[in-house]
Amino acid sequence: MSTVNYESRRRALAGEPMMGTFINTGSPISAELAAQAGLDWLMLDLEHGMGSWEGLLQQLIAVSGHPIAPVVRLPFLRPEYFKRAFDMGAMGVMVPYVESAEQAADAVRFTRYPPRGIRGVAKFNRGAEFGGRFTEWLERSHEATLVIVQIESRKALDNLDAIAATEGVDVLFIGPLDLSVSLGIPQQFDHPDFRAAKAAVAAAARKHGKAAGILGFDPEQIGDLLAEGFSFLSVGSDGGYLAAAFQNLGGKFTELSAPRNGHPS
Repeated sequence: MSTVNYESRRRALAGEPMMGTFINTGSPISAELAAQAGLDWLMLDLEHGMGSWEGLLQQLIAVSGHPIAPVVRLPFLRPEYFKRAFDMGAMGVMVPYVESAEQAADAVRFTRYPPRGIRGVAKFNRGAEFGGRFTEWLERSHEATLVIVQIESRKALDNLDAIAATEGVDVLFIGPLDLSVSLGIPQQFDHPDFRAAKAAVAAAARKHGKAAGILGFDPEQIGDLLAEGFSFLSVGSDGGYLAAAFQNLGGKFTELSAPRNGHPS
């Protein structure tokens, strides 16, 4: 594996600001464009995104020539999903809806080869450069692999300290929409309860030497989120950026082509 992969996890645990975005269209072209933009990490979404396992491979190939950490958001906490993502070449996983220390520990175990975990061992896969760096990867992959657990429910907040204390968890990442719904304040991201939850996650991450992460919806939020203690940031998604650009284009055309004083412009 390249040195940048080891560096990405080191930077995350050091609390260095790292910027990413979600790729939810499943498009390798979108992934490549995002990788060219100088971002630190990409979240390739297999939970809510429109991609497939076959499409994931194409996205991983598309970004492989860039100094960026490709992270896969898995559909669920199942060991076979972890194995497949890492064998394809993922450098990290985002695990949705983690609500207990036991689930967090499972997430870590599923990313590690024995004796550190239960990940199945295979030599000829893309993640190990088809055997070219198998020995290094077998011995050191845990040093490079980002394990990101999502905090998305009231139960997760109740167990936050234990989740954060789990060895091998690197990032506590707030899923803002799910968390706001679980708290009974859907999309009320300025509500005192939501702000308190954010502060609790940032504090737990700081206490246990982990990174705090969150999904933002606008680049204008970046400064505030950094000031609140969130260093592992993602803003928007490729689908969202495309939709906004097309809507802006359509709106501008409608505005300029509308009849004026009863006559076409």
